[in-house]
Amino acid sequence: MNLVIQSLAPIAETHFKPLVGLARGMRATPLDTRTLRIEDANPLQRADLDVYCGTHQLDYAFIEPGRQLRDFGLVAMDMDSTLITIECIDEIADFCGLKAQVAAITEASMRGEIKDFNESLTRRVTLLEGLDASALERVYEERLQLSPGAERMLAGAKAAGLKTLLVSGGFTFFTEKLKARLGLDFTRANTLEIVDGKLTGRVTGEVVDADVKARTLRETCAQLGIEPARAIAMGDGSNDLKMMAEAGLSVAFRAKPVVREAASVAFNFVGLDGLLRLF
Repeated sequence: MNLVIQSLAPIAETHFKPLVGLARGMRATPLDTRTLRIEDANPLQRADLDVYCGTHQLDYAFIEPGRQLRDFGLVAMDMDSTLITIECIDEIADFCGLKAQVAAITEASMRGEIKDFNESLTRRVTLLEGLDASALERVYEERLQLSPGAERMLAGAKAAGLKTLLVSGGFTFFTEKLKARLGLDFTRANTLEIVDGKLTGRVTGEVVDADVKARTLRETCAQLGIEPARAIAMGDGSNDLKMMAEAGLSVAFRAKPVVREAASVAFNFVGLDGLLRLF
């Protein structure tokens, strides 16, 4: 396997020999100042690489030689804390003074401590009852930021012929704005019920949980006429695990430990555009 090492800063040559040794590879070839490829690396060396790379703020990934981005047909992304830096529901809750309570439930759910996502979502959305719907626009305008490298990653994926899917346990208010802003092909999320300009504390329609995320990936692949093995799935929380398991390549982005352990690739330090430098 090829081992691709990435960093936010230029990778010093002093790392080359230790990394080749730890990977039991053949040689280190710089692809650019922040990316290094080691050929014939041994995937059984993950534990040692975890320690070294974590210590030096490097990301690593084992990639089959010859694999290219254009071999895939779809990149599917979670929204909150993946494509964007915030958890929208936590920021909405801040407008009614309940951010701490809602954020605690969000974190427990993402770590996998609350097994039923529907329960987690219901508990959080209920706390928003009575909030003026204008808070959603304020969250979008004042607090929502794209994750580092997001636009570059999307541009590179589109240039390689991939379609884009944003599938979220968050809310359609935000996914639809991002779809228009970023030119995304498909979106799926939950719909907050609004009556007389205020949130009712309920969502309408089917809740987008882990199973629905996985099903949406499969259905989108079927619509495109490709197998799920030709999909890339990116996420950060336990609600993304089933979707990531369906894909041919899964990327854990600044993710919870349970997600990093299950993913093909983990980006703990570099931006989303690290995807482009894998191939």
